[in-house]
Amino acid sequence: MACRGLMPSVCCFMFGLAFLAASAAAAEYKLHWIVPPSADYYTNWVSNKTFEVGDSVMFNWSTTHNVADVSKSEYDNCSKTSSVVASHPVQIQLNSTGNRYFICTVDDHCHLGQKLAITVKNRGNDTSSASFVSVGALYPGLAISLVYFLSYYYYI
Repeated sequence: MACRGLMPSVCCFMFGLAFLAASAAAAEYKLHWIVPPSADYYTNWVSNKTFEVGDSVMFNWSTTHNVADVSKSEYDNCSKTSSVVASHPVQIQLNSTGNRYFICTVDDHCHLGQKLAITVKNRGNDTSSASFVSVGALYPGLAISLVYFLSYYYYI
């Protein structure tokens, strides 16, 4: 009976832990989208980042630009495309693994290097299985199980 006062605290702690585990999983990468000052500008920007499913890339700019999500061929050739977003900021969700390519189709910006190529991996870098479940994804289920377990023993 004395433990009843402790139960709400334990529940709040466990749900808070589950919330933190779920919310800390995704990253948002912010990119100042410009005609680059050097040919390796965007390659350098990508080099210290690991893009994972669930992350997002935020493109922001202050002058005339746009963002087109394109194929590898369109990226390589700086092909104009109709799938362009002209208003900013633009947030691109990375919902699947694989390579993603983005270009600016304004004037010759792409030919001047305003293009970005990224590789999106499974969360936790495990590519061994398409049915991969991260440890972080287990926290909510574990938390709920613990709450039910504690509820049973404290309220009997």
